[in-house]
Amino acid sequence: MTSNLLLLITAALWGFAFVAQSKGSQSMDAFSFNAIRFALGAIFIRIALHKSFKKQSKLLWQPGLVLFIAASLQQIGIIFTTAGSAGFITGLYVLFVPLFGLFRKQIPGSRLVIAIALALPGMYLINSTGGLRASFGNLLVLVSALFWAIHVQLVDKYSKLHSTGQLAFGQFAICALLSALSALIWRFSTSSTEVFSAAYFSGIAKAWLPILYGGLISVGIAYTLQIKAQQKAEPAAAAIIMCLEGVFALLGSYLLLSEAVGLRSIFGALLMLFAMILASLPKKLVDRNRGSDLSAQTLS
Repeated sequence: MTSNLLLLITAALWGFAFVAQSKGSQSMDAFSFNAIRFALGAIFIRIALHKSFKKQSKLLWQPGLVLFIAASLQQIGIIFTTAGSAGFITGLYVLFVPLFGLFRKQIPGSRLVIAIALALPGMYLINSTGGLRASFGNLLVLVSALFWAIHVQLVDKYSKLHSTGQLAFGQFAICALLSALSALIWRFSTSSTEVFSAAYFSGIAKAWLPILYGGLISVGIAYTLQIKAQQKAEPAAAAIIMCLEGVFALLGSYLLLSEAVGLRSIFGALLMLFAMILASLPKKLVDRNRGSDLSAQTLS
């Protein structure tokens, strides 16, 4: 149950981060925003969890590479689509995680299948107010959802082999480095005057609050909690709980931005809540109930 609580906190922190990412994209390019926030997250973890690092720690590049691709595609996609569409399409990783899990011989039980079936329409009702349309931004976010699913599976694999600090710092550092290199290439290819002009640094200054939240909270704390939780939680169940970020994004828009919340969004949140409860049920409890049903059938 502790791992489920950590995943729930992770979903909450990520949910409020959607506003920060949207605000950051208004004054900065996606690569620069990700480079700074992941570098900030790496520094934070290196200091906070310094005791978990060994003298000859191995820098884990695979999760960092996948994280870079997923975060970049999502951040760029948000520029060309609505936050609601991005939120729903990103949440589709709840479906992709168990599909990729089949290649690792992870067979989801019936309760997880039902939970996924509840979570998908729940996410749609929360995020899609005007319907989904085919667009370049939505396509980028959809591809990012595939890489988020791969990332969940990689975290499941490496979190059982390495310390939380090592895995967190490794993926943050690699993601920050690749984002910084991409930012340089992007600036050189798109800037007609100075690559790093006064306007560029002014944009960073305007986004200081989204960067701070994205670096310390969304990256430094939330991603690290995900690693810690996935040391015990199965990937499919973890994905269902983490996709509640859409519910917290809705709550954040209501509390922080005073946006109205309709009945369809409330109904969607309830569906996702039921999905989370179903996914969080202890396996022993589910097996015990199943055994009771079989005993009753035998006696009858």
